[in-house]
Amino acid sequence: MSVTQVGGPYFDELEIGQVFDAAPGCTLTEGRAAQHQSIVGDRWRLALDDHLARSVAGGVVAGPSFVTNTAIGQTTLVTQRVRANLFYRRFALLRQPLIGDTLRTTTTVVGLRENARREGRPPTGLAALHMQTVDQEGRAVIDFFRCAMLPLSPGAAPTGRADDLDAIGADLPPIDPAALIPPWDRAAFVAGRTVGVLPEAGEVFEVATGDVVSSAPELARLTLNVAAVHHDRFAGGGQRLVYGGHTIAIAASQLTRALPDLATILAWDSCDHTGPVHEGDTLTTRFTVAKVTPVAGWQVLDLRAEVTADGERPVLDWRFSALAP
Repeated sequence: MSVTQVGGPYFDELEIGQVFDAAPGCTLTEGRAAQHQSIVGDRWRLALDDHLARSVAGGVVAGPSFVTNTAIGQTTLVTQRVRANLFYRRFALLRQPLIGDTLRTTTTVVGLRENARREGRPPTGLAALHMQTVDQEGRAVIDFFRCAMLPLSPGAAPTGRADDLDAIGADLPPIDPAALIPPWDRAAFVAGRTVGVLPEAGEVFEVATGDVVSSAPELARLTLNVAAVHHDRFAGGGQRLVYGGHTIAIAASQLTRALPDLATILAWDSCDHTGPVHEGDTLTTRFTVAKVTPVAGWQVLDLRAEVTADGERPVLDWRFSALAP
């Protein structure tokens, strides 16, 4: 009887241009949104208030953290054996999906670099990936790059892969968040309530109380994330690692406590995982407003989120743009 090991590719099995598109499409339903909100604490107005969302966007809006976590989870077919995810780059939300939309994501290998081998440690390499997510009508929803560390297969010879991963995406023009503002009704968004004072460049917000990381494997399952380190403590070196999107989503929920009038997230300039997160860690975030740009009645806020676990360990440095009325 033949036995096939199922576990995703090793680094040495990847090729430039290789495409992974077999992840199931995922419809953004109210049930999935509610589960996501219960785990990470989403507080986006348009994702919570159906009446407001219909008046502003013409339908019930799926929260940006829910959307991005689902898309990222669909990319993990290629990174089931991942040891760590190093960064995200040029992450653009090209469309703000509604509940009922279905996401499908294609992942393409665009860069490979084997790490220097160290005695006593299994060899690893870095795989740069380009992700493109579309909805059920083929409309572009998300476009981004990420870099994952993967092991080589047991006994694999050196691959000679030495691509310049710093160059990945560098040949593309910078993302213009202003071009990503959805055609929403701003007047309807602010109608009937008091809108807080817009922050100024240079202002810093520190969330005084933290949020515990819980239901980590449940969030990974919900978002189709099959990376073994999020499910199997043995694959994680004795302790499961928390899905990076979990950490990012908690930071986003803390952002909406600091700035409750934000409408959505438009783009990520960069997102670096600076340390591991485990279930039970308590996360706190410091937000810095880098820039405020008025655009067509809205305001685009360029922000930096620095997340710390248990008050002492830096775990995330996230630079992104959000939409404010």
